[in-house]
Amino acid sequence: MSTQPHPHGARSRDDTGDDSADDTADGRAETPNERADRNWNDVLQELRVLQTGTQIITGFLLALAFQPAFADLTAGQRTFYLTLVVGSALSAIVALAPVALHRFLFRHRAKQTVVAYGHAALMTALLTVSLLLVGVVAFIFEVVVGDAASWTAGIVLGVIIAVLWVAIPLVLRAQKGRDT
Repeated sequence: MSTQPHPHGARSRDDTGDDSADDTADGRAETPNERADRNWNDVLQELRVLQTGTQIITGFLLALAFQPAFADLTAGQRTFYLTLVVGSALSAIVALAPVALHRFLFRHRAKQTVVAYGHAALMTALLTVSLLLVGVVAFIFEVVVGDAASWTAGIVLGVIIAVLWVAIPLVLRAQKGRDT
């Protein structure tokens, strides 16, 4: 099994068809370190977007407890509310985990590990944020309109998230796989 040399030190696909070490499979001439740096920047940018949304939802939830109408909530609604607050904190913690790991592994030549961890944390944060979004909307509908509307809004929003965040990306990834 031989690999062809690449001007930047990257290797081309070997005779086994394994492109796991192929740094030019997507047409970019970059070293593994350059790719890790680019991927880390992508993860950070996505975390910034996610974190902003999570902070807005968290602020909204925290402000609710200090509204006069909060006293009118039922015990079940208060439990639902507290569950949402914990979910909001959890999503922030998960979204910040890659940054903490990066600080601990800074200058330890572990960027690829940080990127892989960042990807896993980002996917987990997307899951927690999707549950949080559905929960917040369902909570608002429950308080304002009632249980049936809450369930309907939660289910509809859950389906929309599943389609836009999971189904469509999976279909597009499968199509991309067939195109290459």
